[in-house]
Amino acid sequence: MPSPSSPESQSVSTPVTKSAIFLVATINDDDASLATVRGWCADIAALVRSVGTRVPAGNLNCVVGFGAHAWDRLFGEPRPAELHPFREFGSGERVAIATPGDLLLHIRAERMDLCFELATHLMNRLEGAVKTVDEVHGFRNFDMRAMIGFVDGTENPTGDDAVQFTVIGAGDDPEFAGGSYVLVQKYLHDMKGWDALPVEMQEKIIGRTKLSDIELDDTAKPTWAHNALTVLETPEGDEIKILRGNMPFGRPGSGEFGTYFIGYARSPKPIEQMLENMFVGVPPGNYDRLLDFSRAVTGGLFFVPSKPLLEALAERDPAAAMAVTAGDTAAAVAVTASAAAPAGEESPNIGSLKGASAS
Repeated sequence: MPSPSSPESQSVSTPVTKSAIFLVATINDDDASLATVRGWCADIAALVRSVGTRVPAGNLNCVVGFGAHAWDRLFGEPRPAELHPFREFGSGERVAIATPGDLLLHIRAERMDLCFELATHLMNRLEGAVKTVDEVHGFRNFDMRAMIGFVDGTENPTGDDAVQFTVIGAGDDPEFAGGSYVLVQKYLHDMKGWDALPVEMQEKIIGRTKLSDIELDDTAKPTWAHNALTVLETPEGDEIKILRGNMPFGRPGSGEFGTYFIGYARSPKPIEQMLENMFVGVPPGNYDRLLDFSRAVTGGLFFVPSKPLLEALAERDPAAAMAVTAGDTAAAVAVTASAAAPAGEESPNIGSLKGASAS
């Protein structure tokens, strides 16, 4: 768990607001674009303050994350220990796909105009350096209900628990304490097919009652229910939680109805295990039946630096990043040897939850 002396995290554990913008972009390969993005890191906090102080009750905040490919090109070594490209799961028509994405903006507020204003200023600073590949404007649906009509995020950790499960501690990855990992997916729903189901079958698929949001008893809940496959425990029996900030979105005139999934954690392993359980099944073939009505059309994994690190990245020696861009990893390590983290760590075993505990 992060200590009181850990660097301040970005607004990862902020409660779900009424509005949000999710924006994913790729960064151009030229040196000028990379320099623009690095410099932009120092501007983000001031822009959030400038827009947010106009409506203090609006609870405006922004989380910025970087993909694995972007980190190597922008900042070189050291690198967050568990940052890697999005891992795909499933096969055939049921796949958690990976899609391009170097940069993630998760902007939240009680009013969409605040989200829109901040997104405009942030993207203006990046003009010519990035290309937006996905942009979703989400809204809070009645009493926190997903597009499919069930309450979303019921089991989210709160308070100190939210910090414990989402923020990297000094004992996990000292160079990146105060940071987090975030995984995003955009799902499109077959609402005609879903609405044609009896409510009783919908409840079996989700594992909760629709109106009262009460979890079904284990004797009534199928093993392929959504919440049966996404609840994880350590070998000691302690539940491993993630923090979801999901939002519905859509265009009724175009027949588009969706959910933007965004999950924060101190390690990507729990979220990846959830995806494997959903798309492959436990045992294989016993998959999440919600996927018969929901299709993932994007997928990305990003690292969220702490607030002080985000600003410091603006001054990261570009020689290291240029060396990585040129494929000379050894030169990049030499340039940043004084700041590099200890080497020799192996890749995490995604098939096991051991080590994914937020103890």
